[in-house]
Amino acid sequence: MPYYKLLFLNKYKHLVKINLFNQILLMIKRTRFHIYISFLAFNLIFAQFSSVDVKIDDRLLRSNEKQKIINLHSDIKRFYINSTWDDNYNDLDINIYVQIIFEGVTEKGSESIYNCQALFSNGGELRYFDKSVQFIYNSGTNLYYDPVLFEPLTGILAFYGHLILAGEIDTYEFNGGNSSFEVSRDIALRGSASDYKKGWGSRISLVDNLNRNIGLRKARLAWYIAMDLYKDENINPLLEELNIMLDGIEQSYRDIGRDNHTQYFLKIHSNQIAKILKKLGQEELLIDMIELDPDRIEIYRSALEKISK
Repeated sequence: MPYYKLLFLNKYKHLVKINLFNQILLMIKRTRFHIYISFLAFNLIFAQFSSVDVKIDDRLLRSNEKQKIINLHSDIKRFYINSTWDDNYNDLDINIYVQIIFEGVTEKGSESIYNCQALFSNGGELRYFDKSVQFIYNSGTNLYYDPVLFEPLTGILAFYGHLILAGEIDTYEFNGGNSSFEVSRDIALRGSASDYKKGWGSRISLVDNLNRNIGLRKARLAWYIAMDLYKDENINPLLEELNIMLDGIEQSYRDIGRDNHTQYFLKIHSNQIAKILKKLGQEELLIDMIELDPDRIEIYRSALEKISK
């Protein structure tokens, strides 16, 4: 029997009238209700992931296999919203998009192992596609991340959740996402040592590459600071941050090469970068962007031509 019920029963054990006993039970129910509502409110207030968009593609599964994962969509949403991620950044209101594409099921003893591809994104430049996802899933059980006992489904969800959280925190503080990167790496290490090790070696490399790409991390922070300064029309600090952003991209190329993550950052923001530089009349910085981002040369050339007119 729960502890609070024992307290109530001991306190009122001398009362034998049935109507009074029913009042006590009603008090308990009300107390439980308010505790539950308070718990939900606490989780909503301090949720890092405020919006979770989950898409499941199960076209390659048999009808009985589809039935077994019918609750997966809602379970993943609850996992991201209800989990505690980083106590120091508990009000970020991050959007996360999860797409899982089922490829088939492998039977191993009494377990059904689902083989999938998956995409995790914040809807912006943080975007991770994984071709080697494996997990088991039992409908009706709550998904929660256990930092000690590795479980493949919550492991993969937590791994990419912390990667996206790290990228978001990096836009508020230089290298602020270090602790979340460390959590992701720890998950990947435990995954690689588990019975479900497929893909975890590549995930270790992924988090290591993201963590050591200091140039991109510097560029992303400078860009988001620049965006705030642009809204406030604070021109001199804005130009300083834009120069820091370009320096960061150059550093990324020197340290890492033209990696996919830096290229995707430029792809997502190239139009806005060109727009701001054009408005500020920064011809030299636009020429620098042509050298740094030749895949989008026409965007920067167009901005240069408009300055010249």
